[in-house]
This record gives sequence, structure tokens and C-alpha cells, in this order.
Amino acid sequence: MGVRGRLALLPLALLCLLVLALGLPVLGAPARLICDSRVLERYILEAKEAENVTMGCAEGCSLGENITVPDTKVNFHHWKKSEAGRHAVEVWQGLALLSEAMLRSQALLANSSQLPETLQVHVDKAVSGLRSLTSLLRALGVQKEAVSPPEAASSAAPLRTVAADTLCKLFRIYSNFLRGKLKLYTGEACRRGDR
Repeated sequence: MGVRGRLALLPLALLCLLVLALGLPVLGAPARLICDSRVLERYILEAKEAENVTMGCAEGCSLGENITVPDTKVNFHHWKKSEAGRHAVEVWQGLALLSEAMLRSQALLANSSQLPETLQVHVDKAVSGLRSLTSLLRALGVQKEAVSPPEAASSAAPLRTVAADTLCKLFRIYSNFLRGKLKLYTGEACRRGDR
């Protein structure tokens, strides 16, 4: 195998090292990682821990501005009747919006000396977790499914959003998104693809 071949395997090796560091088994292909329920549960647990920590924060740990995040409400009747492409669009756009929101809150916290360091750690973990989830979902094919067929993406309703002005609300939305739409979508995608 040439140098290019070895370099192409580097992202997969790094992902496997991440999973090993989390204490999870490495499965045959990256797409299977998100299909192992323990992987997603690990991210959900971290989000819930951050939410719990911020609940005790004075004044709700104000961010000083409104940050746009995805609405996490799920109409299960509508969800079951709509197409997988619509789900992919909603999850992919929601994940991108959450990533932007966490990065924005990270920047706001970097300029604040009033918040405890533990909160900064939770925000940093969330930023890292969202990057990992984006990679895992990309390996599952959500990005491709979200843009093709074009009629699924164009017929999808615009992403509903809400505003978060505190860390507590931001982490509650993050936790709800992972436990709701993301978990629903990955469960369906893994069953559908028998991955």
C-alpha cells in the first residue's frame, strides 16, 4: 500500500482511537459506529450531565445574547408519515445549527471571567461531541440523503428554530435534540440500511 493509501486510512484510524478511548468496541466500518446504541448514549449522557450542571447555575448562566437553535419538538405522527429524506434534512440542518450555537457560546464564554471553569469544559466537550457526531452521521450517509433526491430537500419544511439565551436552555435543547430527532433518525437509518 502506497503513502496515499495509508493517508486515506488515517481518518478511520483516528475515529477508531476515539471510540477505543470512550471504551466502546470498534466495529467493522465507521457507518456502524453510530448504529451501536452505546455510542449515541454516551453523547446523550454527556449532554444531560451538562444540562444538569447548568441548571444550578445562578441566573441560568446568561449568554448575553440570543442564539438560534433548532426546535426539538417532534410530532411523532407526522414523523412516521414523512419520508426519510425529510428526516435527514431536518437532522442534518439541526446538527449544523447546534454546532454553530455551541461554537458561538464557546466564543462568548471565552470572553467571560465570571463563569466557572467546569462550564467551559462542558461547552468544549459539546463542541467536540458535535464534531464527532457530524462525522459519524456523514459516514452513515445523512449528508447525501439530505441533499438527494433534490425533491426531498426542496419539499422539506423550513427548519423550525427557537432562541437560547442561557447555557441551561442551550444544553437542554442539545440534550433533547440528541434524545429525540437524532436518535429517531439514526435508529431508522440503521434499520433501513441494515448497518
